Amino acid sequence: MAALAALLWRRPSIFLLVLSGNLLAEWGSWGLRQAIGRERPPHRFPDPRPLVHVPVSDSFPSGHAATSFACAALLAWLTPLPKVPLFALAALIAYSRVYTGVHYPLDILGGAALGLSVATALRLLAAGRRRSAPAPQ
Repeated sequence: MAALAALLWRRPSIFLLVLSGNLLAEWGSWGLRQAIGRERPPHRFPDPRPLVHVPVSDSFPSGHAATSFACAALLAWLTPLPKVPLFALAALIAYSRVYTGVHYPLDILGGAALGLSVATALRLLAAGRRRSAPAPQ
């Protein structure tokens, strides 16, 4: 969606910022999962069986929630796309991880908070970069 938005509005920075947000949220969630080490629900509770393949990584925070909320927030900030559908899609992606049985609800809340934090940090960095750029003569 970011690539399409970058083409439609002729702003390649949209794609670069959303890609950066996605990567930072993914790496951040991976690092936190390594540090925290929370078992996934199927490893602790064999029933009900998960609906999808259980990843081998730990559970907290959800990488899917982190990346979907980071991308939704950046697209909501950078484009005139309607915000409610962007965040509704992010919420559905996050909820699907609980529904399929591979995350606890707190995992997706932590992932969403991480994703929104990454998007906010990138937004502030981009705004600061624009303010500190020299004025054209």
